[in-house]
Amino acid sequence: MPLDSRALRAQFPWCERLVNGRPLAYLDSASTAQKPRAVLEAMTRAAQATANIHRGVHTLSVEATRAFEAARASVARLIGAAHPREVVFVRGTTEGINLVAQAWGRAHLGPGDEVLVSELEHHSNLVPWQLVCRERGATLRVLPIDDTGAVVLSALDELLTERTKLVAVSQASNSLGTRVPVEAITRRAKAVGAMVLVDGAQGVAHGPVDVQALGCDFYVFSGHKLYGPTGAGVLWGRYSVLEAMPPWQGGGDMVAEVHLDSATFREPPHRFEAGTPDIVGVIGLGAAIEWFRALGPEAVAARDAELTRYALRALARVPELEVVGTAADRIGVVSFAVGDIHPHDLGTAVDLDGIAIRTGHHCTQPVMDHFGLVATARASFGVYTVEEEIDRLVDSLTRARQLLTGAR
Repeated sequence: MPLDSRALRAQFPWCERLVNGRPLAYLDSASTAQKPRAVLEAMTRAAQATANIHRGVHTLSVEATRAFEAARASVARLIGAAHPREVVFVRGTTEGINLVAQAWGRAHLGPGDEVLVSELEHHSNLVPWQLVCRERGATLRVLPIDDTGAVVLSALDELLTERTKLVAVSQASNSLGTRVPVEAITRRAKAVGAMVLVDGAQGVAHGPVDVQALGCDFYVFSGHKLYGPTGAGVLWGRYSVLEAMPPWQGGGDMVAEVHLDSATFREPPHRFEAGTPDIVGVIGLGAAIEWFRALGPEAVAARDAELTRYALRALARVPELEVVGTAADRIGVVSFAVGDIHPHDLGTAVDLDGIAIRTGHHCTQPVMDHFGLVATARASFGVYTVEEEIDRLVDSLTRARQLLTGAR
């Protein structure tokens, strides 16, 4: 069934919020999505009588452990993992990528080896590879984008070689909305024996994900972009790969046996989950995933495409507005500039009308460099977004341009 965004809004408390005396139009879901009541209630229940997991035999500990591991099973179902033990809980996409860079990268990269990223990458999927390549003497290479913001697949002919040990790419750009042809890149990477990590932070909330079909070795995402809480995210890895990786952090719950001069480590995923995790957050993430699965990822993708088409047509009515990133295959993220007006001024102006958009470089400064910009304004959509909010943005931007430039 088609997704009814208007009906869904009743499940989100934020829809009752006023900002500057106007109903809030929240167009910043690519940064953090709002949480439905089902998630808030699950987290409240978990927090009201809480206990630590895995190590207790009393009732509260057993209940918390069951709920925590049920969330792991929910993740596995959502992304098509072979088994829940392939799911590692982390704080978010950033920590998941750093875990792979440190645990896998340090063990497998050396002088003469290469890591390939794309020019689209969020800093979280760029800086960790810069650091580990510098430390290990490996080389970081970059798959370029064209002036629509699409990756230049033909460049793989030169960039992918027997020296390529890992390809790390986003499933979709957080600043331009561009979808990346991950399956095609993965096939090419596997042909030269490279591993593949997919940053799914902007992919998982916009439609179905099947890590088996993607063909990758690692898939990473954050709960707060999937209508869940901040501080809870996922690293999925093929079990054989995780099993061969050393731990990144040491501490409680990741060890099998410890002596003063030695320690042995548990199997994945526990090997990579040192210390007390965000138990309430992970339970909230599990609730968000079950709520999202009930909507139907395919229906979410169809609604996302519908909103994006509507937004691109509507924004074209704003004089001097230029969309930055015009690739045909995209998610519900639209970046734009309006004449010479600084994006921060645009963001401040529309906030006065109760409209929340993002402004800045969106942690993708290489993308800004490509387009000769320091920043853009960005509108991004969730399952609760309705067309009237986009119309309000268009009207507000038009007024802001008149006020800030004196144009008519």
